[in-house]
Order: sequence, then C-alpha cells, then structure tokens
Amino acid sequence: MGVLDWIISNIFTQAGIVIALIAMIGLILQRKDVGSIVSGTFKTLLGFMVLAAGSAVLVATLTYFGTQFEAAFNLTGIVPSIEAVNGFATNDLKLGGPIAIAFLGIFIVNVLLARFTPWKYIFLTGQALLWMATMTVVFGSAMGLSGVWLIIACSVVGGIFCVAMPAIAQPIIRKVTGNDAIALGHFCTIGYMVEAGVAYLVRDRRPDRKTTEDLKLPRAFEFLQDTYMSLAVVMIPLFLITALFAGPAASADAAGDTNFLVYAFLQAMQFVVGVYVLMAGVRLLLGEIVPAFRGISMKLVPNSKPALDAPVLFPYAPNAVIIGFLTTTIGTVIAMFVLPLAGFAVIVPGMLTNFFAGGTAGIFGNAVGGRRGAIIGGLVHGFFITLLPALLVGTFQTLGFPSLSATDADTIVAALLFAWVIGPIIKAF
Repeated sequence: MGVLDWIISNIFTQAGIVIALIAMIGLILQRKDVGSIVSGTFKTLLGFMVLAAGSAVLVATLTYFGTQFEAAFNLTGIVPSIEAVNGFATNDLKLGGPIAIAFLGIFIVNVLLARFTPWKYIFLTGQALLWMATMTVVFGSAMGLSGVWLIIACSVVGGIFCVAMPAIAQPIIRKVTGNDAIALGHFCTIGYMVEAGVAYLVRDRRPDRKTTEDLKLPRAFEFLQDTYMSLAVVMIPLFLITALFAGPAASADAAGDTNFLVYAFLQAMQFVVGVYVLMAGVRLLLGEIVPAFRGISMKLVPNSKPALDAPVLFPYAPNAVIIGFLTTTIGTVIAMFVLPLAGFAVIVPGMLTNFFAGGTAGIFGNAVGGRRGAIIGGLVHGFFITLLPALLVGTFQTLGFPSLSATDADTIVAALLFAWVIGPIIKAF
C-alpha cells in the first residue's frame, strides 16, 4: 500500500509525467529508434509543462482578479472549490487512501472500457481524474459504501464518465478541429453541451452565418485581429475598472509600493502573457502526443483517441474563448443574485472556472450557433454552472457536511448521482 500510495502521489497525479510516459509507450509500440523515443517523450513533457506554466500565470492573475471582484462589488457567499472538498475529505473524513486508490481504479476502468466498448477514449487529464475520485468517494462514503465496494463503485462511475463525456462532446470537437485526432478530457462537458444545446436553439439559420472568428474590423482597428491584442483590449479595461471600484486597499498587500491601478494594468498584461505561453505549449504538446498516441491506438486500444485538457482547443477559436469568458461571467453574476430568491445559497463567481470552462463553452456555442450561439449560450452556461454548485451545497448540508461546493459540472453530477440515485438504491436493499 505504501508503494502504491507513493506511485499515485508522485507519478499518476503528475499529469505531465503521465502524458510523457504514455507518449513513450506509444513510440515504443511503433518500434521507433531510441533517439526518436527520447526526443518525443521529452518534447511531450516540455509541451505540457509550457502549457502548465501558462496556466499557472493565468491562475495567479485570475486569483488576483477574483479577489478584486469580490471587494469591488462587496460579494459574500460560497466560492466553489474542489480543492477545499479534497482537503476536507482527506483531513477531516480521513478518505485520502480511498481517493488515491479510486483515482487508479478510474483510470483502469477507463482503459478497459476503451478497449472493449465503442467508446475509444483515454482520459489524460490527471488532475480532473483526482477531482472525480474525490467527489465520488466523498458521496459514496456518505451513502454508506466502504472498503472494496466503495472503490469499485467509484471506479466504475468515474471510468464511465471518462469515456462517456469525451464521446458526447466528440461530434462538436470534430467540427472545431476539423479531424478526429484528439478528444476533450475535461469534466465540465455537461456544461459545454448545455451551451451547445442553447446555441442550436438560437442559432442563425442562414447558411452563411457569421462566427466569432469572422469578425471584420475597420482598417484602423485591424490590429485587433491579432488574438493577443484583442485580448489585451478586453482585459486591461476589465482589470482597471474592477480595481477602481475595489480601491487601493484591496490590493495593498499584493501591489506593495506600486500604484494599485498600475498593478492592475500589469496583471492584465500578465494575463495576456499567460495565454501566449499556454498557446505555445498547446502547439508543442499536440505536435508530439498525437503521433505518439498512434502506437497505443494500433496496439493496446485500437482506434483510441487521447482526451486532453480544455486549453488544447483555445487556438482553434480564440475570439470564442474571450466571448465565452465574458458571457459566462455575466451569467454567473446574474445567477448569484437570482438563485438566492429561490432559496439557494449565494454562489460567488469563480474567475478560474469562468475563464477555462467559459472559454471552452464559448467554442462549443460558436461551433453550433455562431456568434449568437456563443453569446446567448454563454449567458445560460454561466447560470447553469452556478446552479449546479448551489444544488451541491444543499446536498452537502443535508448530509451534515460544511457549506462546501465544487466547480466542474461532471464531477458535481457524479456526486449527485450517488446522493440521489445510488444512495436510495442502497438504502432500499
């Protein structure tokens, strides 16, 4: 058990190492020479780490922005955090061991399902697997499961989600990327499909409908066709206005001797830098992982596809990412004020989720319904991803847990599946 815990904690939870090892296996199965194996493995790891570095910059700037946003508009309530749920489960509920074993079990079930069913997807977003393991173990335990039965139930449910979610999203991913080389491995897929459904209903039915990527600007503003310039034009005013409302005290610790508005401007530019680095990592990663994955596809799991994290889609529709982020944020703010009127907890918008999940949802909405789909669908998506955490808060409280909630839509649905379906079945028998 000690060795297994060490491997899970130090290897399988390190997504970059896992993806690099899978790339290495794929290259070995293709009987590549040693130089090609070493180079492909290293570049895969490098690409993932560049992507992770960009994500880390984005996380830091969005964390700052979230703090400013709460201070600017005097928001109080529950900020959904899967990390907090994991910490509570590990430290207070003593479920760290079952979570670690369920993490491995979910991946094993995923590979078996990909091998023996028509759903040929290998879920490669390690952190997302950890969150799925956390949510299923917490709620499975609350429903009375323990020991081997808890691990089996969580592994099966999580493994099904690992192949079902990429399968559900793949028709739209195919439309976005133009091929079937990759799939989406991000446990916010139910929210993306909600946006896609709304986008389909409100879509412009003309065959020549405009998408977010068809934006035509006057000559004087053609510089905005550059992704990073257009991103800066949106983010700089957003950061500055929020900082202005928040006041200098809200950023005093972070800014130090720097003027709070200058610091906000620099954070906005840092956000753009993060996106630039992330995009570079995506290009490097895809250039290596897709060819390397052919070995696994041919030998171990025929015709399988790698299900990768959401940012791999960002280069395909960068304008949709920006629109998705903004409209999702507006939708979450609307839901924050509306849902308490129906008796739900106040859910404070999480800027990290709004950017990564909202940006990806914007790509879905644009692919299905063009600009109109991306905008209207984004508003509904923001409302939906606030409603789910609100439902989870109530369920947590009925089970005697603190006022916690999580963010990723699919993990919340898996948790509610245990609470609303599996739990009552267990009690009935």
